[in-house]
Amino acid sequence: MSNPFFDRSAAFQTGGQAPGSAPAQTPNGYPTMPGYQAGQYGQQAAGYGQYGQYGQTANQYGQVSPEQMAGLEAQYQAPSATNAVMRRMTYDDVIIRTAGMFAVILAMGALSWNLATSTDEAVAGLSFLAMFGGLVGSFILGLVNTYKREPSPALILVYAAFEGLLLGSISGFMEARYEGIVVQAVLATLATFGVMLVAYSFGGFRVQGRLRKVVVVATFGYMIFSLINVVLQMTGATTGAWGLRSLTIMGIPLGIPLGILGVILAAHFLAMDFEFIENGVRNGLPRRYAWAGAFGLVVTLVWLYVEFLRLLSYFRD
Repeated sequence: MSNPFFDRSAAFQTGGQAPGSAPAQTPNGYPTMPGYQAGQYGQQAAGYGQYGQYGQTANQYGQVSPEQMAGLEAQYQAPSATNAVMRRMTYDDVIIRTAGMFAVILAMGALSWNLATSTDEAVAGLSFLAMFGGLVGSFILGLVNTYKREPSPALILVYAAFEGLLLGSISGFMEARYEGIVVQAVLATLATFGVMLVAYSFGGFRVQGRLRKVVVVATFGYMIFSLINVVLQMTGATTGAWGLRSLTIMGIPLGIPLGILGVILAAHFLAMDFEFIENGVRNGLPRRYAWAGAFGLVVTLVWLYVEFLRLLSYFRD
C-alpha cells in the first residue's frame, strides 16, 4: 500500500505547513508573510504607539540614498523566489528521485533475473536466496522507511536494492513459465499510472470522504489476507501455486476477483499519492522530503505491478 508517512506528516496534508516554517495565518485569521513570527508585530505596534519613537524611526528611514532606492527597485521588480531557489521540494525533485529508485531496482532486478533464468542448477539455486533476501530486506526496510520521522536517502535506496532482488527473481520465474508476461504487466502498470495521473490532473479525480475510508479499510483487510496467505504457503498448509488464491469458486480461481480488487485499490492509492505530493510542494517542504514522495510512489507502483503479474498468470492458465 502507499506510504503512511504521508498520513502522519501534517506537511503533506491540505493546509499543512513545512517543519520550521511560519504559520499560514495570524491569530486573527489573516494570511502571513514570509518571516512572520507570532507576537512579534504586536510588540512593534506598541512601540510605534510612542510618538517620539515613531518620529525618530520615520526620520531614520526617510534618509534613503539613490543607490539604496535603485536596489529596492530591482528587488521589487525581480521575479518571486521559486521552490527550487529556496531549496524546497518540487515535482522535479520527486520525479528525479523516483527515477533513481527505479534505476536501482532495475540494476538489482537484472542480477536476480539472470540467476532465476540460468540453466546451471547451482546458479539457479542462488535465485531462491536472492528472492528470500529481497523479501525480508524489502519488508524490514519498507517498515523502517515508512515510520521514520524524516526520510533517509541511503535507507530508501537500500530498500530499492532489496526490492529489485525480489522483483527480478519473481519476474524471471514468471517469464520462464509465461513468455511475455513481464512486458504485459509493465505496460499495464504504466497504463494505469498514466490514466490515474490524467484523471487526477485534468479530471479532478480525488479519493476523499467516504471513498477514502472505504479504500483504506479495504486495503487493510486485503493486507491481512495476503499475510495469512503467505504464512500458509510457507508452512505448506495450502497446495496451490498461489495459496488460497488458487481456490476455485464456480470454476473461477479466487485470485481473479482478488487481483482485480488489488488493482483497483492500488490505482486509488496512486491518486492519494499524487494528492499528498501536491500538498507537500504547496506547503513548501524541504527538498529532502522529495525522497518520501518518491518512496510512496515506488511502493504503490511495485504493488500494482505484482498484482498485474499475478492476475495475468491466472488468465494464462
